[in-house]
Amino acid sequence: MNGVVQEKLKQIPTHPGVYQFFNSDKKIIYVGKAKNLRNRVRTYFQSKKHQRAKTISLVRNIENLEWIVVRNEVEALMTEANLIKTHRPRYNIDLKDDKTYPFIRITKEPYPQVLLTRKIIKDGSKYYGPFTDVGRLRITLKALHKVFPIRSCSYYLDDKMVAEKKVKLCLDYHIKRCEGPCEGLVSQDNYQEMVNRIEDFMKGKTKSTEAFINDLMHKSSTNQKYEEAAMYRDQLYAMRSFKEKQSHVATDFEERDVIALVREDNLGVAVIIRIRNGRIFSREKLSLRGLDENDKATLQTVISRFYMDSDFIPKEISLQFQPNDEKDLNQWLKEKRNGAVYFLYPQKGEKAKELRVTMQNAKLLLGEWIINRVKRKEQIPKMLGQLQEDLNMDVPPKRIEAFDISHLGGTNTVASLVCFIDAKPRKTEYRKFNVKTVTGIDDFAAMREVVFRRYKRVKNEEKPFPDLILIDGGKGQLSMAVSALRELGLDYIPVVGLAKRLEEVFVPGNPDPQSIHKQSPGLILLRRIRDEAHRFAITFQRQKRNKDMVLSVFAKIPGMGKKRLEKLLQTFDGPKAIAKLTPEVIHGETGIPVKVATEIIKVARSI
Repeated sequence: MNGVVQEKLKQIPTHPGVYQFFNSDKKIIYVGKAKNLRNRVRTYFQSKKHQRAKTISLVRNIENLEWIVVRNEVEALMTEANLIKTHRPRYNIDLKDDKTYPFIRITKEPYPQVLLTRKIIKDGSKYYGPFTDVGRLRITLKALHKVFPIRSCSYYLDDKMVAEKKVKLCLDYHIKRCEGPCEGLVSQDNYQEMVNRIEDFMKGKTKSTEAFINDLMHKSSTNQKYEEAAMYRDQLYAMRSFKEKQSHVATDFEERDVIALVREDNLGVAVIIRIRNGRIFSREKLSLRGLDENDKATLQTVISRFYMDSDFIPKEISLQFQPNDEKDLNQWLKEKRNGAVYFLYPQKGEKAKELRVTMQNAKLLLGEWIINRVKRKEQIPKMLGQLQEDLNMDVPPKRIEAFDISHLGGTNTVASLVCFIDAKPRKTEYRKFNVKTVTGIDDFAAMREVVFRRYKRVKNEEKPFPDLILIDGGKGQLSMAVSALRELGLDYIPVVGLAKRLEEVFVPGNPDPQSIHKQSPGLILLRRIRDEAHRFAITFQRQKRNKDMVLSVFAKIPGMGKKRLEKLLQTFDGPKAIAKLTPEVIHGETGIPVKVATEIIKVARSI
């Protein structure tokens, strides 16, 4: 224990709060909570005789600590959960990919939107979720939009916007998928009633909505509005069809979530089955890593993290055993729900059967996860093994990042980065670069710039570095890449250049190419990655060139300033799409005057 930590231990208060441990890189490695901060934190630095191996390793890496005092244990619980979700400390339980779980969001607006989101915005919107099965979520959303004609546009609509007629009716209105709030064709009260029914739908309460739609259908039919009646009939069918696909499991009709946790070594899976109106509404899965033997603490983490951002909290939650801080968890959930929440520990009857089914799901999913992890370890592609041998590397290069430069006679210079993981392209990791500091034809300087920018950012954001960097080019481009890495203190990362002319591989410090057989699977993989980087760079360069051409053509139109130009190209997908529009549509979507919009369409049709 260093002097900084010793001094902090003397100052730490006895209030409830949250503590954070930092390593030598000033990175948070653990977040915890306590009713008494001083007593709890000091336990880490007492005798190691009864400490777990994970705790001993944690303490060994603590170089500093900080704390946050809060009002009570409930606030400490939620502050801890928020900090863990934000910083993902190494020694806390890791909920695999929990940042990406989507929700259904109902926005806080006079005419709310209902949409899928992965980003939580604390603006009064309601969030139903999280949903770990995105396919199931999309089915739910599709059913919602079939039953309820909710607007799909993203405009902020209020009485002022409607009165000023700033937004025009779109196709959804004409095909009966929206009631036209943008032009005041549905009142706020009627629209809000529809939103309330959507909330009931999300809670599994569909009987009143079915009766309401059925009544509207019969009234329309009686009044000989047969097209309207057919629309209500289709909505009713969509709702019943969705409900029929949900398994009927419960004899009562209480809202209930059933949570089961299974663990093997440091891996675990938690399954949450949502039961609404006596039927299974959804099954969610959380994959957990970095577990120890304290299952009660793990269950507490699952509950706090799963419900943190959700307004989808049921009256009953069935569990296998009591979580840590059960009383504080329960109080927090009551406050979020604004109503009673009961933890159940069923031993017999229907609820115990639900819990056993949930546990069985968790066991099967954990077994599947473990088998897949073993398979992935065993099945490192042979070409990676060969490439490791060809380049005399210490480990197989599972993550390879490749760069290429592209320009047109020294103009519109761009660069691409492609990423291959386990010899397969990972397109979500691809990146494009506009070269900023180089003018004219200078591929060497351009390569140095983009390599430096890429890995400076990776370093600052503490993201994973590649096992191998591939440069499209020979000794010159390679030396520039090495120079950039050296300036960042990253020249230990393996980097090679692949020259186009003779498909020769160069490594730093050796003027001669590597003697790799032309048919080596490793070299074939490098060529494939290099070609993909080249394709990606060329595509980006053409897009930029075409965009610049379009910008220059539209910019010549009288009345087209920079802001109008940006709005036009952000709203519509290029000249071909614009050519098919009318001046009124362009005006309605962008606010550009009809006279200017008429000229825009003429230009678009001439391109």
